[in-house]
Amino acid sequence: MRWAERRARFRAILAGGRCIHPASVFDPVSARIAGELGFEAMMLAGSVASHAVLGAPDLIVLTLTELADQAYRINRAGTLPLIVDADHGFGNALNVKRTVEELETAGVAALSIEDTDLPEPFGSGGKPRLIPVEEGVGKMKAALAGRQDPALCVLGRTGAMAIAGRDEAVARARAYEAAGVDAMFLSGVTARDELDAVAASVTIPLILGNAPAALADPDYLASRGVRACLQGHAPFAAAVQASYETLKALRDGTKPAELSGVASPDTLKRLTGGADYARWRKGFLGG
Repeated sequence: MRWAERRARFRAILAGGRCIHPASVFDPVSARIAGELGFEAMMLAGSVASHAVLGAPDLIVLTLTELADQAYRINRAGTLPLIVDADHGFGNALNVKRTVEELETAGVAALSIEDTDLPEPFGSGGKPRLIPVEEGVGKMKAALAGRQDPALCVLGRTGAMAIAGRDEAVARARAYEAAGVDAMFLSGVTARDELDAVAASVTIPLILGNAPAALADPDYLASRGVRACLQGHAPFAAAVQASYETLKALRDGTKPAELSGVASPDTLKRLTGGADYARWRKGFLGG
């Protein structure tokens, strides 16, 4: 597969002057839908990957291999640059290096490594904690060392704004920029003064993990160097609800022909590459 062009497109987004909203995807078909609808990029979140692959909550029980496999399936079917939430890199700095190697091979355009203390340590009571900034810097350097294709984007991610406050978030953004990351992924930002503080302290592009009403102005975000802003992961939740309602209706006695909200045969054929397979069947199997 050729990943260079996708990585170049994502780097162009980071170098541009707009803030885009990546499509939250979870499988090959959702990736094709995102491309058909004109999204510029797509995002595979760690939480969504855990839900889709394992049917498990977002508690870092998904393995690196499982995440990389799902990313590859998405990339193989889709055509958009894929950003992957690689959580804490599945261990220490050496594990981070391996994580980058595997996800690069899976075709991702960008991946984020965060500085939250994961998986949840014994006795934390579910309260998130940060690893020391020195350890975070080591992870960022390891991620960059694991990169073989210089076009792959390594995103430093911090949840410090919500966990430790604005000053700590600014300090970590500066430290990770100095380590060489291509952009900063910020989670837990809820107010303009918080974003303004980070934007004034670094020169690399920013990515936001959420955009509450106070931050929802795309022009404002673009002016602060935000080049991508997530919109949550409603597509997976919507797919779950649609499946639940369809199965429940069938179980309750609804006839298949009476179901609503079901993709048409033409839509399914289009999104599963039916025309391509028909052409290949004719060309390779003699019709």
